Amino acid sequence: MSLPEARGRRLVLVDDHEVISIALESAVAAVPGLEYLGRAESIDELLATFPEVDLAVLDLRLPDGSSPVTNVERLSEAGIDTIIYTSGEHEHLVRAAARTSALGLVRKSAPLSVLIESLERIAEGLPLLSTELAAAIDTDPELERAALSAQERRVLSLFARGWKAQAVADELGISVNTVNDYVRRIRAKYGEVGRPAYTKVDLYMRAVEDGILPGPDSHHP
Repeated sequence: MSLPEARGRRLVLVDDHEVISIALESAVAAVPGLEYLGRAESIDELLATFPEVDLAVLDLRLPDGSSPVTNVERLSEAGIDTIIYTSGEHEHLVRAAARTSALGLVRKSAPLSVLIESLERIAEGLPLLSTELAAAIDTDPELERAALSAQERRVLSLFARGWKAQAVADELGISVNTVNDYVRRIRAKYGEVGRPAYTKVDLYMRAVEDGILPGPDSHHP
């Protein structure tokens, strides 16, 4: 992964809690070379409202129930780097974040100085010391992951949520046959790593385990 460019970074918080925005704005003010643009509650809102952003501080659990893996992918595709900023109470989401291109992870329970230090390193073009992400990988009980492509994860996130193949096809702009092909490949990839997904319920469980969908206990307050 290439290092972020030094200086001149424009930052947006993706979180639904205003108090976090106040704390982050204070942290950014202490870091030369960073500009705080504001807060969005979803990736859609960020992309629509802040076209100049190039760094996102992302909560893993958003009100729209979106997948943190998909969110980091969407930001990356838009040329936006990501720092994960989370309370971390759902470890399966933290482990999912550890397998993305996120620059690093900071827990909301950490002192504000930890977030400021992370922002300073990014502003200076330095890599983050991502000990939280490394620990998440090291403690992951299911390191053997199905090597799903980005499009396969998109298909899985919709199909496992209960969408019909036609609805998935319409949403992604592909044919129903292509959706069915993707589902077959997804099942095969999970089977190859010893995590069978014979039914739609199985697919839903694999998607939750890999952070592609939020778990049933991951309701947002």
